[in-house]
Parts: sequence; structure tokens; C-alpha cells
Amino acid sequence: MMLMAAKTKRTERRTDALSKQRIVDAAIEILDADGESALTFRALAACLATGAGAIYWHVADKNDLLAATTNDVIARVMTDVVGEAEPRDAIRAIALGMFDAIDAHPWVGAQLSREPWQFAVLQIFEGVGGQLQALGVPERAQFDCASALVNYVLGLAGQYAAGARLLARDTDRSAFLATVAARWVQLDPAEYPFVHRVAAQLSEHDDREQFLAGVDLILAGIETVG
Repeated sequence: MMLMAAKTKRTERRTDALSKQRIVDAAIEILDADGESALTFRALAACLATGAGAIYWHVADKNDLLAATTNDVIARVMTDVVGEAEPRDAIRAIALGMFDAIDAHPWVGAQLSREPWQFAVLQIFEGVGGQLQALGVPERAQFDCASALVNYVLGLAGQYAAGARLLARDTDRSAFLATVAARWVQLDPAEYPFVHRVAAQLSEHDDREQFLAGVDLILAGIETVG
């Protein structure tokens, strides 16, 4: 009986030490360093110095693990903007928090693009919707307005996910955009007059500032809803 009790205590200590949060944190480290393909239960077990069976106690499979890591990143974004006083500022903070999170963790963009109404997306939708309500947007328009903002943010997610797949990690952004801008300049100005005019802005623009400008345009439209 004493031997069985000792084994039970050791098992409990291992279970407590290997929490789901520890697993999620380690998975995020692997995803940030080497991408989704590198996240295997074998790699995760090696990182945590444990067996794969202990990890399966907390997460069902890789999809469950990816959902948990994405939820964790998004939850941090939403927690960071809780203290924003003005609804408009809070919406901007949520959008910028999402931009920075996806920039820091490109794999999050791919996860958010996989399933429209997964829990992580619902966190964003709830956060934006609550602020629109506080902003005084009529109830009949709140769903459309929240959808416009969330879809814009998820569009960024898809864009970053695609970029992460296409470009090497060490790609120089300025050089890449300069190359694209040079191609735009070579286009026939009669056929592509607008693209020809804005080519210089492409190579010089700041992604974060341009993203926020889009949020402000959407908010300006929302404020006209009566």
C-alpha cells in the first residue's frame, strides 16, 4: 500500500509540473523558431523532457495543440486592451495588438484562416463587438460593423500567413518591396495608371501604419451609421 501511495504521489507531481500551459508555451517556442512543420509531439516531448503520453494527457492531437497555442496568443492580445478607456481607442488597440501578434507569430495567421468561427476568432469578435456597443452603434448595425472590422483583421492574418509560406525568414523587406515597385514602374502607365503612380509609395510604406489607416477608415464609416 505504501509503495502504491508513493507511485501515486510521484505521478501527481509529474502531472502538476507538466501543465497544459507549459505545453502551450513550449509549442509556441517551436512554432516561432521553425514553423508548423517542426511542431511534432516527439519534438515537444524532447523540449519538455517528458514522454509523448504525458502530453496527450493534456491535448488530444496536433490540431488541438495548434488551437490552444492560437487561443493563448489571442487571449494575451485581448487581455492587454481591457484597460483602454475609450471604445474607439480600444478597437484600435485590439487591431494593432492583432497586427503585432501575427507579425511576431506568423503561424497564428494560418491558424486563424483555417476555421472562421474557432474560439480565437470568437474572442476577437466579442472584444470588437463589445466596444462597438459601447461606442453607441445601433444594435441592428453592430453585427455588420463588427464583421467588417474582424474580417479586415483576418484578411491581415491570411496575408501574413501567405507571406510566411512564400518568403524566406531572412528576406529583406525593403529590398523585396523595392524589387516589386521596380516591376510596377515598368508596367505600361496607360494600362496601369494608378499602380504606376503609387509604385514609389509601395517601397516606402510602413505596414503597421497602413494597417491602422485601414482600421481608421472603417471606424470613420461606422461612426456615420445612425
